[in-house]
Amino acid sequence: MLACFSFSTLLTGCSQDIVVNAQESRTTPRPSFTATLISSMPPAHTPTVSPTSSPSPTMTLTPQPFYPSSHYIRNIQGHRQYFPLGCESSAATDWAQYFGVTINEFEFQFNLPQSDNPDLGFVGGVMGPWGQVPPYSYGVHAAPIAALLRQYGVPARGVKKFTLDQLKEQIAKDQPVIAWVIGNVVGGIPYEYTDKNGNKTIVAAYEHVIIVTGYNEKTIRYINNGAFYEVPVEIFLNSWGVLGNMVVYLEETENP
Repeated sequence: MLACFSFSTLLTGCSQDIVVNAQESRTTPRPSFTATLISSMPPAHTPTVSPTSSPSPTMTLTPQPFYPSSHYIRNIQGHRQYFPLGCESSAATDWAQYFGVTINEFEFQFNLPQSDNPDLGFVGGVMGPWGQVPPYSYGVHAAPIAALLRQYGVPARGVKKFTLDQLKEQIAKDQPVIAWVIGNVVGGIPYEYTDKNGNKTIVAAYEHVIIVTGYNEKTIRYINNGAFYEVPVEIFLNSWGVLGNMVVYLEETENP
């Protein structure tokens, strides 16, 4: 998780004020920076769909996802996270604000359940050093974040194994997605962790979250600590895949 309390690192995340205890921390070498910082948001793109020819009567068609070749969400903002390991709460409150729900970041963080398994709750202390894996201070995965967002009235759903097509479909509907990546969208190494009750999950050093806000055929755009970045699709997929394509997205509900 990007402990962005203040590091000014190549991963754009944490402060030099945070001191990691070498005896307590279990870290891996910090990955190199790959994302391109965008100084300002470009004009909104007009979605276009290329026409297709009518199939012959004997042709078998594979259903295609419905989304334009590019789309960018406007009128969304982010901010720098307050706690060293509070990226999930920071992103969750920015995401909720976009949908019209104001949540206090401090309140949200301390309302998260605690656990030694990030699939069940926040692991460790929010003021801990960044780059460790459970049972040391780590962070939290998608399901507990989505569950708490629902308590605040936002119909969020946290899942793994989301696809790129599903991601683009959400963005094309002007619905940003919180995605779990490594650092500022760089590579990482998955690690199978067994909690005290014998449950297994995948974790990774430098776990972090971003808010995906746009895409085209070659790049993915996202917010990280209030700044917009853009990376090639293949770079995003590599980083996103480390923790199993995990996201929080808006679950649409039917009107009664």
